Amino acid sequence: MLKKHYGYSKFREGQAKVIKSILQGNDTLAIMPTGAGKSVCFQIPALLFEGITLVVSPLISLMKDQVDTLVGLGIPASFINSSLSNKEVDRRIERTAAGEYKLLYIAPERLGADPFLELVKQLKISFLAIDEAHCVSQWGHDFRPSYRKIGPFINKLANRPVVAAFTATATEEVQEDIIRLLELCDSKLYITGFDRSNLYYSIFRRADKKSFLLKYLRDNSRETGIIYAATRKDVEKIYDLLTEEGLAVGKYHAGLKDQERRYFQDEFLNDNLQVMVATNAFGMGIDKSNIRYVIHYNLPKNMEAYYQEAGRAGRDGEPSECILLFSPQDVLIQKFLIEQTVNWPARKKSEFDKLQTMVDYVYTAKCLRKFILEYFGEEDIPENCNRCSNCNDQKTVDITEEAEKIFSCIVRMGNPFGINMIAGVLKGSATKRLKSLGFDRISTYGLMKEHSLSEIKDLINQLIAEDYLQLTGGKYPVVKLRPKAISVLKDCQPVIGKITMATEREEEVDDQLFERLRSLRKLIAQREEVPPYVIFPDSTLREMVRLKPLNNQSMLSVKGVGEVKLARYGSEFMREIEKYIQEKENI
Repeated sequence: MLKKHYGYSKFREGQAKVIKSILQGNDTLAIMPTGAGKSVCFQIPALLFEGITLVVSPLISLMKDQVDTLVGLGIPASFINSSLSNKEVDRRIERTAAGEYKLLYIAPERLGADPFLELVKQLKISFLAIDEAHCVSQWGHDFRPSYRKIGPFINKLANRPVVAAFTATATEEVQEDIIRLLELCDSKLYITGFDRSNLYYSIFRRADKKSFLLKYLRDNSRETGIIYAATRKDVEKIYDLLTEEGLAVGKYHAGLKDQERRYFQDEFLNDNLQVMVATNAFGMGIDKSNIRYVIHYNLPKNMEAYYQEAGRAGRDGEPSECILLFSPQDVLIQKFLIEQTVNWPARKKSEFDKLQTMVDYVYTAKCLRKFILEYFGEEDIPENCNRCSNCNDQKTVDITEEAEKIFSCIVRMGNPFGINMIAGVLKGSATKRLKSLGFDRISTYGLMKEHSLSEIKDLINQLIAEDYLQLTGGKYPVVKLRPKAISVLKDCQPVIGKITMATEREEEVDDQLFERLRSLRKLIAQREEVPPYVIFPDSTLREMVRLKPLNNQSMLSVKGVGEVKLARYGSEFMREIEKYIQEKENI
């Protein structure tokens, strides 16, 4: 099945175990990073089970694209959502009951409607797959109340199907919620690992964001990417800036009309736009495989959201970049959004704590990949990945003297204060409040006056990230010493930090054949009215460039070319490759 429909001769890590569990009739929870091939894990069992598979998917706007991809693979599938008339819904149910489809995609909102339950009673449902299952938990991100309808829906079915839930990110707390709220029975848990080795993580603190963006997009003008911003206002500003520069750019946020959002999304999926500027409303379920970079223009609200959004880069396994641009103002924006949208005190505290974890990520001296993987519970991670800016663009320095000054200042200030006040004392600022508290008379006043305020704040944040200091939760956090800081003051323990070095990246060599194959893919996609990645992902085109197949047997050896796609598109791509070779020989 894998070779026939998908063109691959072996499964990716974890896929075979998840598929085997499902085929053995076990309820299954699979936590697999974006790009690890979750969809294969429910699509292949769907083909092998005798009856129908229902797939619960959160975004109706993307169901058609997902179904188009399946049909392009030779897999019979359809979808039901609010874009269809009642008559068309009835027709698709009838065709499913007649055995014309193996997979039927549905939105979670539909599961709570009794008329729909009556319709599906005529189906033999063997398997229920739940995509983006973290949406069921209010402790995760992207909480969707409609996901709470899935458990009761399962219980109303005459015969309980095998149930499998899939997500890219889930802490232990969210995992427990998924199992309990979806009512999984004696479920098997599979965590295939969160690492995406093809992604390069970079953080730029206090960069001129607009200048950085324009230079990066000019340097990567042939590549496709997503820029995430925290607010609609920022999305509009970035969109206007890039449009004025003549870039092929789209925008996506909840304030746009449905028709406008759909237009930009389709243009992006069809490679007519190189860049999408969006809030986190854009992206869930995006199957576009050739996204070469994801830039976060602002700090995301938590690690789960960041890792899922960043993971939309490089789904084809090709090298891709995940860049985070940070300024202290980002933290204030996210705190404001939390205050405006979260009312339950326990939930609000949890959101503030998760935001602080993101700040720690920005300032950590350790490997960025290690920080991420440890957050999701992985162990025995190498100290240096050589695939992040902390490992490659920073050098280790002794910051013991600076740390001792900061720790001593916190002790002499007595009661706990925030980062700004501590930095002000060390800088020797002459504000009224600082003087009214008598801090201009303590021995640490002005002790770091040779540093800028922003440099002192960065040092304090780095010490928080490395567990020397604690920043209390809530809207107005204060700084306290941790045991590691006491050891520095009492036992003269050294403190090692990192500073960023300027580096230049090697530019990728432009490949003429790759561009020609990409152009051919675009023509075929337009002809068949599907997004280009449905024809072949970039990784498959790159392998064609490397292998230059000129017959059916060699084309089948290309990863991503199965029997169905060979029959549909193989001859056109082989002709283009042969034409290119002949032109080169005649030069």
